[in-house]
Amino acid sequence: KKLYDDPQGVEKYHVSSQDKCETIWRVSKLGCFGWLLVIISLLFIAVTFPVTLFMCVKIVKEYERAVIFRLGRLSDRKPKGPGLFFVLPCTDNFVKVDLRTVSFDIPPQEILTKDSVTVSVDGVVYFRIHCPISSVANVSNAHSSTRLLAQTTLRNVLGTKNLSELLSDREGISLSMQEALDDATDSWGIKVERVEIKDVKLPQQLQRAMAAEAEASREARAKIIAAEGEMKASRALKEASLVLADSPSALQLRYLQTLNTIAAEKNSTIIFPLPIDMMQSLMQRKV
Repeated sequence: KKLYDDPQGVEKYHVSSQDKCETIWRVSKLGCFGWLLVIISLLFIAVTFPVTLFMCVKIVKEYERAVIFRLGRLSDRKPKGPGLFFVLPCTDNFVKVDLRTVSFDIPPQEILTKDSVTVSVDGVVYFRIHCPISSVANVSNAHSSTRLLAQTTLRNVLGTKNLSELLSDREGISLSMQEALDDATDSWGIKVERVEIKDVKLPQQLQRAMAAEAEASREARAKIIAAEGEMKASRALKEASLVLADSPSALQLRYLQTLNTIAAEKNSTIIFPLPIDMMQSLMQRKV
């Protein structure tokens, strides 16, 4: 689908494919004077051969592509490489483009959240160039422009979030930033692969307030747990007293168990419980 005609004679076409460049540049004719310069350059190469062979043959690596300009215009709709390619020494110049994934740190940004809290946030961005022609022809410095845009996008996205969302939903914020950056840099031939929030620095006063709130919450939960334990212990003691009341011999066994526990602690004084049955018989005689 044709987008528009450039005033300089370069036509742009749109291709619905994610793996290819979104914009394909097709170069128009060079004109009579342009072809004359090309012919002169070819004659110069033929006359000075093989000396000019070292000036005409270029090499790009596997992860690089070369965008060639002939008399200031794109010479082909596709970049050259990897491997050997041929350029004219007088009329052609080329720009090497690195296709590897590049990462950079977003400097700490002072951001005012939606609930009016000032925080300092930094992150990291991973991106790569998927269309060398667009990265050269559509923007002067793709890497620097992407860095500046990432800083602005970080402030814009986090400005719409509350502090609680910023601390708990980092993955969602990273995805939102990635989508925003990917859409903005698509015309530059850049694919943003990943965005991560590295650190969120809170003011000291806010940290102390949050620590006090968390400590008070923990103390409240501890008191509730202690009260529940006392309630369960009292219920267990009540049930034990009912069992001992039904069986007097169980109380004697409990006395003996207590005596065994005291003897194991190696104390000098041992209290021996007197059987209750003997006391009851003595009390009946007195009566």
